[in-house]
Amino acid sequence: MISYSIFIIDDEPVIREGITMAIGSDYQVNAFPSAEKAIKAIKSSPPDLILLDVGLPGINGIQALCEIKKLCPEILVIMITAYEDIKTVISAMKLGAYDYVVKPIHMDELEIIISNGLETIRLRKEVKALQDKYLKENLPCFIGESNAIEDVVEFIETVAKSPDTPILILGETGTGKELIAGAIHARSPNFNGPLITVNCAAIPKELIESELFGYEKGAFSGANISGKKGLIEEAEHGTLFLDEVGDLSLDAQAKLLRFLEYGEFYRIGSTKKLKIKTRVVSATNKDLNKLIDNGLLRKDLYFRLGVIKVQIPSLKERRKDIILLAKHFLYEFSKKFHKTFTGIAPEAEKVLKEYNWVGNVRELKNLVERGVLTGKGPELTLHDLGIEWVKTGEINKPDRNIPCFPALTPAGIDLSSVQESLEKFYIEEALEMTGDNETKAAKLLNINYHTFRYRRNKFSRSRSLCKSR
Repeated sequence: MISYSIFIIDDEPVIREGITMAIGSDYQVNAFPSAEKAIKAIKSSPPDLILLDVGLPGINGIQALCEIKKLCPEILVIMITAYEDIKTVISAMKLGAYDYVVKPIHMDELEIIISNGLETIRLRKEVKALQDKYLKENLPCFIGESNAIEDVVEFIETVAKSPDTPILILGETGTGKELIAGAIHARSPNFNGPLITVNCAAIPKELIESELFGYEKGAFSGANISGKKGLIEEAEHGTLFLDEVGDLSLDAQAKLLRFLEYGEFYRIGSTKKLKIKTRVVSATNKDLNKLIDNGLLRKDLYFRLGVIKVQIPSLKERRKDIILLAKHFLYEFSKKFHKTFTGIAPEAEKVLKEYNWVGNVRELKNLVERGVLTGKGPELTLHDLGIEWVKTGEINKPDRNIPCFPALTPAGIDLSSVQESLEKFYIEEALEMTGDNETKAAKLLNINYHTFRYRRNKFSRSRSLCKSR
């Protein structure tokens, strides 16, 4: 059974003692005669719920409420007021108070309000536990300590808080874009709603509109006798994840754009306008700008889908995380296959760190699964990884787009672009040589740490964590 903590803040001893006697056997109760003393206690050990008198001496109830909400926004505050202070309580409700009781206090009424408030807290804690469990069990792509992945995690924590802002996830195959969409859903206010995933590339273009928007009876040949809900409707009050969004037909793009703009659409064969609230998260590994240039993607849809853009780093950009990820998968599959693997052999670690991960985290996971399934342990060896794989020659130094000096012609060159290309190249080289140690990398380039960090972040943001204008 969950134990709840309640603070009573009231300058009248009779009220403090009366409430404590009424609820003290059910909850952990602490009573304070002033807001100043209570706020000091809240800083060290915040309660779940507070009963707060409006007419306190010193810091009054409204001022105390503002201070409490700054310290701990999640605390539920129930105001205690005299009848003549009802207008003040209305102000308190606008500032975030959960409810109020009027003096003289009827204990039965107070206990019901407290019970309802604590039920709200219980549901919040339950959702938070589910969110944490989901993230822990389903998001191995978040495992790591490289700056690249830490920046993405921090950014996602921020943007997920909105219930309906569209988010576009960009990244190579196997980087975990669908898992990132799940993380956004798990951290959003829509977590209790459904997460509906649509692989736009897997649905024939002639069917995608009916799948997304649904259809009415007899809308087309073969239409279900009773019609059908679309996936957008299925995702109401949740998240709609459009994977490979670049594969949508132009007709479907036009309808999707209208839905994103106005939250409304029509089922195929219907004249009834439907309004649905859901967040649209989309993803692709394609160059969307190239699709726009080729007339395959609407530019206005691109901007609407990408109100927030998240670029997931490739495994080559986060080599510091490769062994951490590999060990995570090693322990997971050891448990699954009832094996006794305890680690990875040094020569196998070296190969894993130097391999050119075309398939990114998914490829690494599949490789470790194969090694654990076929190996004997206790260490994962080169033999377990597969001799053929090791001999492919793909374990050389990671591919790098080495910049070259363009020839100066009468047409001129973009000097700033050349400078940026060289700077980015040498920053990546220095990080590679120092095992992603920024302090050592800065020394290699003869610049101070803060300058190095600024320049690295500048390239990282321009590539990976961009908000649209």
